[in-house]
Amino acid sequence: MPFQDVLSPELIIAAYRGGYFPMPDPDTGEILWYNPDPRAVVPLDQFHISRSLRKTAKKGVFSVTFDSDFAAVVDGCADRQPTWISPEIKAAYVRLFDLGFGHSVEVRNSSGELVGGLYGLAQAGVFNAESMFSRQTDASKVAIWALIKRMQECGMGLLEVQFMTPHLKSLGAIEISKDQYIRELGIALKKPVGFNAVEGSYKFL
Repeated sequence: MPFQDVLSPELIIAAYRGGYFPMPDPDTGEILWYNPDPRAVVPLDQFHISRSLRKTAKKGVFSVTFDSDFAAVVDGCADRQPTWISPEIKAAYVRLFDLGFGHSVEVRNSSGELVGGLYGLAQAGVFNAESMFSRQTDASKVAIWALIKRMQECGMGLLEVQFMTPHLKSLGAIEISKDQYIRELGIALKKPVGFNAVEGSYKFL
């Protein structure tokens, strides 16, 4: 089946609503659909803010925006070896961004250079974070902190981050069973809310 059919916006959105997400096979490039057990999530009220991170944020080292350069954030996340973000994956998520489902957080330094960020999909009360990157200390942490603050302001309740990593665990991520995730996903999808990105620089402190 052609990539454009496998990765159609309609199929991807339906998959996320059922608990699945796509990733290409590292050897063949074939699109596979994952519904891992356990699933990693970040409880919005349990995000760990270290003293050093809070100090960095208060210094104004970084500025944060939403949806100002989605494609560049995806490129930043893909700039590693190995990477699962193939050109086909990027094209699919850029289409979802154009349709209003995809969102990005951009973190820039004092020179305006993009040094970190994350991207993902939002539906009702859930944000499915796909990937993040950092080219400067704490940049990706600032990105997820700003995302969580904005989710709380929008009334959202579920931040899903796919697989647990040491980095995510240090930020407060936990693992829950697939069944529990599906239950929480169902509740979040029924919330009469949505992710609304603010224009310009976002002040979250």
